[in-house]
Amino acid sequence: MSTRRPRPKVVTLTEAAASRVKAIMAASGGDIIGLRVGVKNGGCAGMEYTMDYARERAPLDETVEDKGVTILIEPKAVLFLLGTVMDFKTEKLKSGFVFDNPNQTDACGCGESVAIRPSTEEFSEA
Repeated sequence: MSTRRPRPKVVTLTEAAASRVKAIMAASGGDIIGLRVGVKNGGCAGMEYTMDYARERAPLDETVEDKGVTILIEPKAVLFLLGTVMDFKTEKLKSGFVFDNPNQTDACGCGESVAIRPSTEEFSEA
């Protein structure tokens, strides 16, 4: 009898990212259940990360709970985001969410879009 290894989280958050998401959600004053994260075609490198408030779960969303934050991953984005760490950075002239994605192969010069290949990591339902 083989034992299945635990299914990895598609996305994890740093403490800074979790804190920022919690603050944004608290300030929204609404019916927000979490953060929806995905990818879309666009930009000069081919793809862009997307983030939005999630007011409800879609039937095929991948749900990740990390550091007290609910993240809903769009089904088509799962293989592109597998293993990604989401951080929130504050620099001298800008602040924002940053994705450390092992599947990212390139980024455009302006930093608005990325090239991402689907993960080859195999995982199964626990």
